[in-house]
Amino acid sequence: MRSQQVTQGVERAPHRSLFKAMGYTDRELSQPLIGVVNSHNEIIPGHIHLNTITEAVKAGIRTAGGTPVEFGMIGVCDGIAMGHQGMKYSLASRELIADSCETMALAHALDGMVFIPNCDKIVPGMLMAAARLDLPSIFVSGGPMLSTAPNGKNLDLNSVFEAVGSYKAGKLDDAGLKEVEDNACPGCGSCSGMFTANSMNCLTEALGMALPGNGTIPAVYSARIRLAKETGMQIVELVQKNIKPSDIITHSSLENALTTDMALGCSSNSVLHLTAVAKERGMDLNLKHINEISAKTPNLCHLAPAGTYHVQDLNAAGGVQALLSELLRNNAVDGSVLTVTGKTMAENLAGVAVQDDEVIRPFSAPYSKTGGIAVLFGNLAKDGAVVKRSAVAPEMLVHKGPARVFNSEDEAIEAIYNLKIKSGDVVVIRYEGPKGGPGMREMLGPTSAIAGMGLDKEVALLTDGRFSGATRGASIGHISPEGAEGGVIALIQEGDIISIDIPNYSINVLVDEEELKRRRANWVCPEPRIQTGWLGRYARLVSSASEGAVLK
Repeated sequence: MRSQQVTQGVERAPHRSLFKAMGYTDRELSQPLIGVVNSHNEIIPGHIHLNTITEAVKAGIRTAGGTPVEFGMIGVCDGIAMGHQGMKYSLASRELIADSCETMALAHALDGMVFIPNCDKIVPGMLMAAARLDLPSIFVSGGPMLSTAPNGKNLDLNSVFEAVGSYKAGKLDDAGLKEVEDNACPGCGSCSGMFTANSMNCLTEALGMALPGNGTIPAVYSARIRLAKETGMQIVELVQKNIKPSDIITHSSLENALTTDMALGCSSNSVLHLTAVAKERGMDLNLKHINEISAKTPNLCHLAPAGTYHVQDLNAAGGVQALLSELLRNNAVDGSVLTVTGKTMAENLAGVAVQDDEVIRPFSAPYSKTGGIAVLFGNLAKDGAVVKRSAVAPEMLVHKGPARVFNSEDEAIEAIYNLKIKSGDVVVIRYEGPKGGPGMREMLGPTSAIAGMGLDKEVALLTDGRFSGATRGASIGHISPEGAEGGVIALIQEGDIISIDIPNYSINVLVDEEELKRRRANWVCPEPRIQTGWLGRYARLVSSASEGAVLK
């Protein structure tokens, strides 16, 4: 065991003395030391209850003969950070989380790790750390928030953002806005749709890094506590058998995760995060290959924002395991991959079946024949752009319209709220990429305002930043190269015609190459908005979104 570096031998008497200062016994120090990464805080609804999950995990570890060693981890609430400078820190926090987990695990010679995340950047940050450390590791999240229906319509966080757009457009009064605000988020858990947090928690199952149920068991169910205890017991077995992330996160399991992503209709951010996790394992995800997976994987689920179902409905339908069973039955995933159960995916899925074939449609009767995510290419996105195709209205899958150009999210949202965007427009928000933002802000404000005004079937939005997993409509993000690196998005002028063809994976500005060359000769890169502190360093070191926006 690695922990013997700090617990065994005469030379380690000082180390043992420090452990004993905290109350550890000789017996505890003879057992595997298991790091328990608790990202509890009092600013994220998905994390407010994680102390309860952590205590259950530690109980499981002790039951199985291990010694839990808990430490804390930061987290950003994307909803609270949305729409102001705070959002610049969200994606960047993913790197801090990965680095902090690495630091704690290696500095203290831990034998294994239980990662307890729940929300948007915390899950992928911890996945990156697990892949990098390659210590026996397992995940258990805090679980999704419930969605309630005070007036017969299930609400979620996105409902509130869209209600603001409806209010601005005069379609909702003060009382109506207050009712949505008071009922959309009824308690703890990750926001209840197939947004980024729940997407990534579901994908931990598809990757094989979490026990069945991790992605969908609601935060307030006792089954979540039992899952946490089982997770604590399982990490001790993983340490004893030396089953590591490198045994689990492979080319095949990453393909399984991407296939599950397509079938579920996950957040477009999942592409960014899976790319980053793959890089930690020394592998690359080719964005064009993602389209190949999408082309052969039908979209079987329409959860919010694409549809009216929420994660609690997916859980009742059998959860991620039921979806995987349908995919395996149709040879769409590789069942031979190893998982943290110590068994293969196929062994885990024995006897599993879909419980509601409307929430999880049959492979032969999907919502659409192609997957929920598409990566677009063209002169506007030479290195790719990402859209959640399953949340785009059919009439917007192919669109041409005049560019309405804004150099920041703030400029765009002001124009939208002041009713300056018209039917047919293509809103272009640039200099919001990893470098230009810096931090590649997630933009739920502009997209939900457009939707709340009833324009989501008439207006497209493009950015080198990101859109929230709660976004619906023709919202195309991650445009690479970004504006701050001289990408063509920086050369677009007001009124240029933008051509979007999602079924054919293309996005272009209809301006000839000579004119683009002329504009490029006159282009001057704006000064970075933030040049000091952590974000200043991040801007100097971060890679393109097409490479996962990881630090070089």
